[in-house]
Amino acid sequence: MITSLFAAITALNRVLFVVAAAIIFAVVPMLLYEVVARYAFDAPTVWAMEASTLVFGPHFMLAGPYLLHLKGHVAVDIVSEHLEGRARAALDIFSYAVIAIFAAVFAKVAWPLAVNAYEMGETSFSAWNPPIWWMKFIVPFALAMLCAQALAEGWAALRRLSGPAEAGS
Repeated sequence: MITSLFAAITALNRVLFVVAAAIIFAVVPMLLYEVVARYAFDAPTVWAMEASTLVFGPHFMLAGPYLLHLKGHVAVDIVSEHLEGRARAALDIFSYAVIAIFAAVFAKVAWPLAVNAYEMGETSFSAWNPPIWWMKFIVPFALAMLCAQALAEGWAALRRLSGPAEAGS
């Protein structure tokens, strides 16, 4: 049952990863429009640079949890590259526990900030001044998904640790 739950979390994070990858395709036309408007027509926009920045936030936040599953984050593996079998699994469990705690704490801290931004109708205070409160909800959501993915990866490492001993461990 728990393995199915963690498989579902990983599947959801994969969907979010694909969505995040698709989001980036919105940035290119925005910036292209800005460049053409600015340099060809001497009519820069007030929105293009800020909109592209607002798109980058969800892009990075939503891709992070599945990237953890892919082991695509930068890692300092001075110790772990020399470990195998159960020792490596034990270090992975510790690492994923730290990530899960970190993500859970930050998600808990980010949630009231997102609610407050919604209640205030927060905007960017720029010349364009779009509402940005909705983006603040991506932060605790993405951190909660990172926590869930870290737990899923930790569970997989725990299963490796409790499985049969590998040669050399």
